[in-house]
Amino acid sequence: MPRFLYLYLRGYHRYALPVLTVLVLVVLAWYAWYWAVAGFVALGLILYVMYKKEQAFAEEFQTYITTLRHRVKKVGEDVISELPIGILLYDEEQTIQWHNRYILKLFAEADTLVGTKLEELSPSLAEWLKKEEREGTIRFNELSLDIISYPEERLLYVIDNTGYHELKKKYRQEQVVFLNIHLDNLDEVTQGLDEQRRSLLVGRVTNTISRWASEHGIYLKRTASDKFFGVMDEQTLREIEETKFDILDRVRELTRHNKIPVTLSIGVGAGNSSLTELGDLAQSSLDLALGRGGDQAAVKRYPDKVTFYGGKSNAVEKRTRVRARVISHALRDMIKESDKVFIMGHRDPDMDAVGAAIGMLKAVQVNEREGYIVLDQEEEYPSISRLMEEINKEKDLKEHLLSPHEAVELISDKSLLIIVDVHKPSLVLEPRLLDRFERKVVIDHHRRGEAFIAEPLLVYIEPYASSTSELVTELLEYQSDHIEMSRLEATVMLAGIVVDTNNFSMRTGSRTFDAAAYLRRHGADPILVQKLLKEEKEQFIKRSRIVEQAEIYRGKIAIAVAEADERYGQVLLAQTADTLLTLDDVVASFVLSKREDGQVVISARSLGEINVQVIMEKMHGGGHLTNAATQLEDISVEDAVQWLKEVIDEYLEGGRET
Repeated sequence: MPRFLYLYLRGYHRYALPVLTVLVLVVLAWYAWYWAVAGFVALGLILYVMYKKEQAFAEEFQTYITTLRHRVKKVGEDVISELPIGILLYDEEQTIQWHNRYILKLFAEADTLVGTKLEELSPSLAEWLKKEEREGTIRFNELSLDIISYPEERLLYVIDNTGYHELKKKYRQEQVVFLNIHLDNLDEVTQGLDEQRRSLLVGRVTNTISRWASEHGIYLKRTASDKFFGVMDEQTLREIEETKFDILDRVRELTRHNKIPVTLSIGVGAGNSSLTELGDLAQSSLDLALGRGGDQAAVKRYPDKVTFYGGKSNAVEKRTRVRARVISHALRDMIKESDKVFIMGHRDPDMDAVGAAIGMLKAVQVNEREGYIVLDQEEEYPSISRLMEEINKEKDLKEHLLSPHEAVELISDKSLLIIVDVHKPSLVLEPRLLDRFERKVVIDHHRRGEAFIAEPLLVYIEPYASSTSELVTELLEYQSDHIEMSRLEATVMLAGIVVDTNNFSMRTGSRTFDAAAYLRRHGADPILVQKLLKEEKEQFIKRSRIVEQAEIYRGKIAIAVAEADERYGQVLLAQTADTLLTLDDVVASFVLSKREDGQVVISARSLGEINVQVIMEKMHGGGHLTNAATQLEDISVEDAVQWLKEVIDEYLEGGRET
């Protein structure tokens, strides 16, 4: 019996009245004993009746509690059994020990699943358990099941949320997506054509784009002669992604007989309910596609996931110097507004990075400002070892080299940082320096990647250029009409162009020769270039051994792996990749080697038919269409080769670039 009820039935208040009655009868006995006796008899009878009633109440109450407990237990069992939530207990070997009836409705129409392995019941469920997560969702047949796990009790709750997930999927599929299409090179393609032929060409391209939009149910509006704006939903976008944005190939194929085919750049904004944000995402995606050289689509999903498609053709060289002049004048103003200018390239600097840095240093000096190149002279840089020897002989140039630690001490609020030949924060010579500058400039010739230096004041990225040294040379031409360069300064910049073009045989346009001619007029020495680029006999033999072991993959791609017990510099690997391109029928080459720090390095080269930048980006690297590389951690050379082949297969079969 509950204590509160016991206190009510047997509490002190229950004894007060009988005690008081006894006292009254005792007093009465002094005056009339016979009345007192009668009172005691009546009191006894009353107390006896009360006792029997309390006993009967206690028995009835106990029966009531027992019945109620049984009913509650039965209801609880029925609820657990019939509850529209699956409950499942399993043992250490993931064998089902008990489950409620609802589990049978979800997984199998059977009498029981006790004794069944979770792996046999649902491989996806067993696989999910290995992740040791508390909550998750799995697919079983046509159902979407939410799982809540209590591994300590080896207990699973399984909830059928198929309707919710279908509604969520439908909501996502119907989200608005904005699309920007830009004809990359319409002016270049139509230059020299009469009005009739120009109209015919533009009409054919426009009709192709309009038919493509109509096929996919895209609302498309032409906003300028070379620009389109479209609206679609997420489901349509995914269908287009499955085709790898085949409109890029359609338009290129349509105009392949032209001297220069027409190419498209497409920017897509998705994954946000705000129309303003979608517009910004679509525009930034288009800027990203254009910055990478065009002929590709960039899909940016909120908040920051970017996927690239296409990008398999070489960027078309522009035929105007207007932008170079505008950038040069803007750069001149920024230099003059600074007290000190620091110039920095990428890790393991090569001839192009140093040549571009020296060119920028000359621009700073022409504008009468204090300039420094961030380059630690105590570090060993194999690719520029001979160049460093020459720099050490020239006091005027050597005194403008600073280590990152020395540069930190000279930085002020008005200092300017110019970053050359790189735009990814993780690849600069000293990433920690980026946060010390409020004013930054980026000059690069590599296709723009997803990672980019934050908040630069000025960006000059031209993927069509052969090298950053070429871009810097053009900028120098507009800095002053009376630039004086030393023999070494002009030669290093020319060497940067020579290295990145493989002696003017790759990625070489008319402006590349113009830049080389300009440097030659200012004292660049081709003989000194050859001296700076000479290699030792040992290096030549090592390169030959790697070439000898090369495998020709899929009939046109050379893959070579350096000997495991040897360590090779990045320059040697790049030179080996260039050498492999000279082999018959080889259109792309990849050279792999393991460094002393355990990283696997891949150097990639191409004649232009295959975009090695796309392939290297899939392996967390980057570069240029015909010149790229990557560095892989925690992987063996054998696994890296296998991964590389898988990426090549996906690329050749039309795989997407992420």
